[in-house]
Amino acid sequence: MAWRIGIDSGGTFTDVCLFDDATGMVAVWKVPSTPDDPSRAIARGTQEAVERVGASPADIAYFGHGTTVGTNALIQHRGVKTGLITTEGFRDLIEIGRQKRPDLYDLQADKAPPLVTRDLRFGVPERVRYDGSVETPLDEEAVRQAARALKSEGVKAVAIGFLYGFVRPEHEEAAKHIITEEFPEAFICASHEVAPEFREYERISTTVVNAYLGPVMQGYIRRLADRLKELGLKAVPHLTQSNGGVIGFDMAARLPVRTVLSGPSTGVVAAQAIGAMIGIPSLITFDMGGTSSDVALLDDGEAKLASEANVHGYPIKAPMLDIHTVGAGGGSLAAIDSGGLLKVGPRSAGADPGPVCYGRGATEPAVTDANVVLQTLNPTHLLGGRMPIDQVLSKQAIGRLADELGLDLMATAQGIISVVTANMAKAIRVISVQRGHDPRDYALVAFGGAGPLHAARLARELDMKRIVVPRNPGIGCALGLLLTDLRANFATTRLATLSEALLPDMAGIFVALQEQADHWFAEEGVASADRRLKRTADLRYHGQNYELAIDVPDGPITPATIAALAEGFAAAHKRLYGFVAEGEAVQLVTYRVEAVGLVPKAAFRPEPDAGPNASHAVIGSREVWFPEAGGFVACPIYDRDKLKSGNRFTGPAIVEQMDSTTVLLPGMTATVEPYLNLILEMP
Repeated sequence: MAWRIGIDSGGTFTDVCLFDDATGMVAVWKVPSTPDDPSRAIARGTQEAVERVGASPADIAYFGHGTTVGTNALIQHRGVKTGLITTEGFRDLIEIGRQKRPDLYDLQADKAPPLVTRDLRFGVPERVRYDGSVETPLDEEAVRQAARALKSEGVKAVAIGFLYGFVRPEHEEAAKHIITEEFPEAFICASHEVAPEFREYERISTTVVNAYLGPVMQGYIRRLADRLKELGLKAVPHLTQSNGGVIGFDMAARLPVRTVLSGPSTGVVAAQAIGAMIGIPSLITFDMGGTSSDVALLDDGEAKLASEANVHGYPIKAPMLDIHTVGAGGGSLAAIDSGGLLKVGPRSAGADPGPVCYGRGATEPAVTDANVVLQTLNPTHLLGGRMPIDQVLSKQAIGRLADELGLDLMATAQGIISVVTANMAKAIRVISVQRGHDPRDYALVAFGGAGPLHAARLARELDMKRIVVPRNPGIGCALGLLLTDLRANFATTRLATLSEALLPDMAGIFVALQEQADHWFAEEGVASADRRLKRTADLRYHGQNYELAIDVPDGPITPATIAALAEGFAAAHKRLYGFVAEGEAVQLVTYRVEAVGLVPKAAFRPEPDAGPNASHAVIGSREVWFPEAGGFVACPIYDRDKLKSGNRFTGPAIVEQMDSTTVLLPGMTATVEPYLNLILEMP
């Protein structure tokens, strides 16, 4: 048998998904994460998962991995001591930024601290103009002195970012060569390699983040590779990028900034594949884990790709799926704020000590504790019986909170759920209503360990009528690793008015980007038949500050290409902003090419219809608190593994499985479709 394995390393659990190419068998497994060294949990999860199916690591034909190592290092400011060499007079650029307030109405709001302290930022004489002409040659001796100074200060990484380095990279290349001579042990990266686009603040910020995370990711990848080798893994391992595709470990080590949304991105890929299988292309994904909830919108089966994002206060110009994250997970802590109101998140109990019910010494109640008290979650154990929990501890912790609020126990527990639901609904409105999409036109795909537990109330809050719960929702991101391709993105900025006069330059730039893509294909060993390219261009009205990505039609660049771009831009601008500025000049800003290397993927088979009767899957009953019913209601408990295609049942009900729990509110209907996904429908 040839097994394909996807592993997603989260803040609380490490999820494993195994797929047998020969039989179509899917096996899932979870182990607690090891935040001090995530590679330990990955190695353990791999070993345990393959043993459960009677295989060995040598039988694994494909290994894909999603990680939060880079994200967590950035959030917790646990990167390495980093230096910056930039154009003279601009060393404070990363601290000045765009002079935007993090929160317009919060007078006490703090900006994220710069990742390079001022004493480690060096400006050197050099200047390239916007048109690529050299105004001031690079002072190579100044670069050499800066490199020596950084070395003496004990920095571990150096970022290089000059003005207009993306137009003419010779100065950055020369500086990198000098620093390598003077300081070969440092991690060194230049902005034209990391983010060859305009907007110097965002470009240099991205380069600094890449340098800051570089040695952290290199060390992690090295440890993980060694552990996998010790297990006997022979397959070439791959790591997920923020754009939903995977890359080899070598490129991930060079460009760690492209992995900051590594884990959540593959969940969107999995949802996209499930939507295609069941014929529901318009989806809003809802991935609720232990620490956070990630949401994204798929319009007609397509996930939007953003070219820039602000990740925990740091602008990053790197291709990534348009995912919005809030600190609302099963481990999010409930507390009373300074105004005496109940607040949930963004602080999290994490994997250790975890929620109070884990019995590891925690005293602050988490969302999981509220569900244990309400008995929407099994009050005695999790993970299919592998993990015993203590409901009494949850009741004691929430009881203390209830006393402070002046409420009873159940009202406080339900209040925690209501607050976290409101937080998640706000996140979904950001990626839907605020961008011209009505969430009622979409189905909610709920995954992550806690997604199906909260999906019904979230959908009701947003007036969404249909919910899709995948067959194995708790390992959605790990599953996505088995459904994605190799993927890389290439871009260059050249500002010009969109007109037929631009045709020769446009054709030449796309040829150059395609050559970069071909080089990457060769590095990754992608066969010619498995290579795919997609071209886009960022457009704006002249004088605007933000661009819209518009697809460039396949084939030669002709006047029809210009017309298609103009029409596409007008339609996108009207949808997002509500108007078209007739007669205004349109400016083409950045050219992009996405390279995709097709790889074999897990292929799922539909099951025959077994009829609507689902009584065979009932394994018991439990009293569950439903405020809609005014108290506890006796609910049937369904075993997800026993549900068959065509089965149908109504709520209130609970569906349990090893990796997640699904709640049906009173009046809701659940149907098992042929691929064994649950379709929940509101009355």
